[in-house]
Amino acid sequence: MVQRCKQRRLWKSNGGCRSLRSCIIFIILPILFLCYYILGNEISETWMSTVGLFLPETFTNKSYYVAYPHKYNFIINEPEKCQKENAFVVLMIPVAPSNTAAREAIRSTWGTEKLVGDKIVIVLFLLGLPISQDSGKLQEDLLQESEKYHDLLQSDFWDSYNNLTIKTIVMLEWLSTYCQNASYAMKVDSDVFLNVKNLVNMLLSAPKQNYMTGHVYRTALVRRNPRSKWYLPKKVYSSFLFPPYALGFGYVFSLDLTGKLVEAAQLVKPVYIEDVFLGLCMKHLGIALTDPPEQSLFNVFPVKYNRCLYSKLIVTTTQSLKDQVEFWRDLQTPGPYC
Repeated sequence: MVQRCKQRRLWKSNGGCRSLRSCIIFIILPILFLCYYILGNEISETWMSTVGLFLPETFTNKSYYVAYPHKYNFIINEPEKCQKENAFVVLMIPVAPSNTAAREAIRSTWGTEKLVGDKIVIVLFLLGLPISQDSGKLQEDLLQESEKYHDLLQSDFWDSYNNLTIKTIVMLEWLSTYCQNASYAMKVDSDVFLNVKNLVNMLLSAPKQNYMTGHVYRTALVRRNPRSKWYLPKKVYSSFLFPPYALGFGYVFSLDLTGKLVEAAQLVKPVYIEDVFLGLCMKHLGIALTDPPEQSLFNVFPVKYNRCLYSKLIVTTTQSLKDQVEFWRDLQTPGPYC
């Protein structure tokens, strides 16, 4: 009987310990969860290194800013393009070297609109170096494509998402060096629908100097959560708000800005979020961004196709290249828009 009582007391004691441990675990786990998922916006790199064991390697080893300034050279160039064609507006389209389909889609749709009234429009694709395993073959194909169309610009930086800031500054360097006779340029992504006529018509009454417009964000919060695609730690950018900037899917600027932005880029700490970086450069220059005449002209989210709506906007992202082509072709057919 005595032995049985001892066993019961021991069982209760062990059970109590297990219960206590369980309670502690159930208290600590939610706290860690809150710190990791909810308080991520205020997370610091020191704290990250402390709990790095629990963070995916993708986040803990990420590079947060790019190496700029640096001297990049053009492997494929069209140095006389602007002078020969006396451009009014230059459409600069950053695109991956391997994305031939996007280039062909643009060449067969809005990229064909080279003359609006008496205003000449130039289309150029901007690329870096391919980083795929078949980069040698791809580079040969790009040289052949350049010989055929004469609309490629390629510089010697690795073409990747984290190098978009480099790509953007290289674009500005090219425009500043080879295209000062043009009035305006537009950086436009390859996955958008562009109404070139409406773009030119807007620019006919736009300022000639210190002009940048698009879908302008004025109160964008800095992402402090390391799980975010746009995460920036405080040591890279300390403020909790970004300065005003035009979203990178499509923004327009006067050509006098190119040299000024290139100079500012030598002094502003670079970040890999390219449109934010241009906003930082504009702030450094003390130049305000201009809102478009109507907010509906620049659409960061895909606009459902409607012939009337698409006849009035300037740019919208699309769900696919197929949509991009079909929408443009439908808009070219004769008949009333609305």
